[in-house]
Amino acid sequence: MSDVILQMRNITKNFPGVKVLKNVNLSVERGRIHAICGENGAGKSTLMKVLSGVYPHGTYEGDIIFDGATQEFGAIKDSERAGIVIIHQELALVPYLSVAENIFLGNEIIGRGGLIDWHEVNAQAADLLARVGLNENPTTAVGQLGVGKQQLIEIAKALTKDVRLLILDEPTAALNDSDSEHLLSLLRDLRDQGITSIIISHKLGEIVDIADSTTIIRDGETIETIDMHGPDATQDRIIRGMVGRSLDSRFPERTPDIHEEIFRIENWSVMHPTQAGRVIVDDASLSVRAGEIVGIAGLMGAGRTEFMMSVFGRSYGRDASGKVFLRGKEISTRSVRAAIDNGLAYVSEDRKQYGLNLITDIKTNISSSALGKLVTGGVFVDGNEESKVAEQYRRDLNIKSPTVAQIVGNLSGGNQQKVVLAKWLYTDPDVLILDEPTRGIDVGAKYEIYEIINALAAAGKAVIVVSSELPELLGLSDRVYTLAYGRITGELPVAEATQEKLMSLMTIEPNSTKEAAA
Repeated sequence: MSDVILQMRNITKNFPGVKVLKNVNLSVERGRIHAICGENGAGKSTLMKVLSGVYPHGTYEGDIIFDGATQEFGAIKDSERAGIVIIHQELALVPYLSVAENIFLGNEIIGRGGLIDWHEVNAQAADLLARVGLNENPTTAVGQLGVGKQQLIEIAKALTKDVRLLILDEPTAALNDSDSEHLLSLLRDLRDQGITSIIISHKLGEIVDIADSTTIIRDGETIETIDMHGPDATQDRIIRGMVGRSLDSRFPERTPDIHEEIFRIENWSVMHPTQAGRVIVDDASLSVRAGEIVGIAGLMGAGRTEFMMSVFGRSYGRDASGKVFLRGKEISTRSVRAAIDNGLAYVSEDRKQYGLNLITDIKTNISSSALGKLVTGGVFVDGNEESKVAEQYRRDLNIKSPTVAQIVGNLSGGNQQKVVLAKWLYTDPDVLILDEPTRGIDVGAKYEIYEIINALAAAGKAVIVVSSELPELLGLSDRVYTLAYGRITGELPVAEATQEKLMSLMTIEPNSTKEAAA
């Protein structure tokens, strides 16, 4: 019989008006990497919050058996004392504290006189950083480091707590390929050291590559657990379990109907907002035609988001220069309001910080960018019309909520993304800039987002898609621009583009004489 470290039996969890988990069962073997997959809203994160004590014993039904003993965790500290540590998708680090301070926050090393022994704190932090493969000074402020390094710091912090079961919720969602591979390699090393991991991820290729077992949850119920070393451990098998059907193609079929040029950016340059003399976007130019989907590819730090945010109302940087044209006429985008009024819409890569008001309802979020359409008498918003508009978008975009009065923060990631899209579609833009439109959402919801993007192009809109996933750009786009070190390094029609060609163009050094050839 296999050595099982964790069993969750018949876990049921209710929220007002909805049953999120329905008799879920999970069994995890010691010293293995166990993946949990499912669509947004399937109950994956809720199950892990039950396990870690975020939802304490008594707020759910069922049993948790860890290392042979039934557990009744009342808080996160209880599960951590047992050796269970969870790292959430939204990292819980304090940006203004040092790496060492973050690692030992709440678990400080006390020396003589009851004071913190900073020499020992920094020394042990250095050892932990080396263990996770991170070459950083322990006194560096965490806010100066990228997301990939912050993920490793979270794992180093977990190692101070004698972790035996490490839970990672979407650990690579915001990471580039290099940082993702480094993190996954670390999980393999921890497995070799006897540490068990549970990983929640929508990146099925990573799951197939790293997991020993995968449990699929659909609509709050356990569907099956797959042995990932077996012959049928494929992405397609996982997808069938997640969505209840096969997806014969990851991208919906589309016949492009492309017309005249709508949008053009010429010689766009942007300086860093705080570092004098640092150029973030350097003399970049691009164009988009009616009915066309144009992709922008680049490694993290290439300037993709900064480029688009600076064009959209100077939302990033300073001393922006260059020209923006709509249908051949130069337009102003000096403010977000001016950009919107001139037919631009921008769906941010960070929907929670920039795209949504999470504590208000669907209706309020959808109307927020075009309230002028709903004002009567020059003063008041017509609430009835606002509800009608929101309800229409809820149906058209298949936002899974019984009512537009639902608080957006309670929706799944995929449905939150649809609300963001609805918000900008209500402004009736000519140009839609979609920055990482499917980040952190499952394969089924991605397909629905792709259908929406295709419909926008079919309606004659000019669509720009920024994505870290090259297969996504190749599956959606008509043309792809590549960006490296803030400069446009290439432009390829999708028929001529491959991942290898795009990666080659994305890694051109700033002073390279290499030509951007197709």
